[in-house]
Amino acid sequence: MCGIFGIFNHKYASNMVYLGLHALQHRGQESSGIAVSGTNGIVSHRAMGLVSDVYTGELIKKLSGTSAIGHVRYSTSGTTSLSNAQPLVVEYSHGSLAIAHNGNLINASILRQKLEVKGSIFQSTTDSEVIIHLMAISKKKNTVDRLIEALKKVNGSYSLLILTDSELIAARDPYGIRPLVLGKLKDSYVVSSESCAFDLIGAEYEREINPGEILLITAQGSESFYPFKEVKQKNCVFEYIYFARPDSIVFGRSVYLVRKALGMELAKETHVDADMVIPIPDSGIGAAIGYAQQVNLPFELGLIRNHYVGRTFIEPEERIRHFGVKLKLNPVSEAVKGKRIIVIDDSIVRATTGRKVIKMLKECGAKEIHFRVSSPPVTHPCFYGIDTPTRKELIASSHDLKEIRKYMGTDTLEYLSVEGMMRALMKTGAHAGYTFCDACFTGKYPLRFPCQMTLDEVESIAKRKKVVDPRKPYIIVDTRRSN
Repeated sequence: MCGIFGIFNHKYASNMVYLGLHALQHRGQESSGIAVSGTNGIVSHRAMGLVSDVYTGELIKKLSGTSAIGHVRYSTSGTTSLSNAQPLVVEYSHGSLAIAHNGNLINASILRQKLEVKGSIFQSTTDSEVIIHLMAISKKKNTVDRLIEALKKVNGSYSLLILTDSELIAARDPYGIRPLVLGKLKDSYVVSSESCAFDLIGAEYEREINPGEILLITAQGSESFYPFKEVKQKNCVFEYIYFARPDSIVFGRSVYLVRKALGMELAKETHVDADMVIPIPDSGIGAAIGYAQQVNLPFELGLIRNHYVGRTFIEPEERIRHFGVKLKLNPVSEAVKGKRIIVIDDSIVRATTGRKVIKMLKECGAKEIHFRVSSPPVTHPCFYGIDTPTRKELIASSHDLKEIRKYMGTDTLEYLSVEGMMRALMKTGAHAGYTFCDACFTGKYPLRFPCQMTLDEVESIAKRKKVVDPRKPYIIVDTRRSN
């Protein structure tokens, strides 16, 4: 779920990328980096921590150049270390190159083993480096053709930015799983994971980078290539539910309006008598507004979020997630005491946040607590860029509704149905036949997994705990509810 941002042909390129990464900080808090192309080639700086902690005015001045890319990371592939921070920058036979990647390559382990047998030496454990090595061994003459040859060998989700001495290249996988958008700032091209970053720097939103598109930006302008076989889009539905900022346009529609529509459908399916509706901020706010409007109940801020604490779900260590909940949220006692409350959350992954929130609300004197979730139960791991690699971390994969309700300590618990989720998406702009990746809810994975493996083995690969035989063929993984 990383965030990437790039700009081409701007006097203050590193400043613009710094601001863009600020706007995308919600997509990753583990590390950040900026690579700039200037008269001295590509220079970069990467560090662990938040954007505001990593960069100073003096450091930004040293990153001089007219084109730049940046990255904020949370780890889904590879360890939490500086070596895995991006953009990755290399010098190879064709010059300098920097890459920033949002997504996850599900056949990276096999490709890496093949490359290492042939002599490739890897500097990181992230799957993104595989793309660099594939480009390095390519015999093609230009960067775009080398990238195309590399991407035809990888399998998974990717939104990419590649910076050379004279080019900025944006690429998106044929399924369009992860978002990527194009904007203009006067004579400068801007590319970002989300459109909210354009608002901060005053850039105009142009369009999405299309699924399967490779966009080459040079001093002569832009040119699009479509080298892959066309497939049905599988945009990640969880971008709307949790990841993206509500002020962004993602996959062509407003995140805020989608979340309101999800809340309205949730109210139609699961309403219960109560005195008020309160959200778990921030990502539950849009759905709570939609729910309250649908049933004509007061919308109240019964929980206040401390914005100086990160999102607990994307913290890489479990002990930090548990500690973060109480730091992050505090109930408003005067608002909830003696009230029957409908609490709206965007999703339940591990149930850590929900359980602690319910306990805090009860301690403040809430009369009844009815927990409502504006998405279906998360029952399956995601291998396309979300940090839920094993089923044992997903409470809905091993517990039924009654057991989850008892564990959380709420009076009632209901989820939005898959059908209700799709109705909300259709009402906010999805055309007939449009499909999303909802594998985390249904187990229907749109991409093929390497080798004849069970889901347990695939999960082990995702955690880098197992070595696989690269000679085995590709087949669709045999998992209970997978297609």
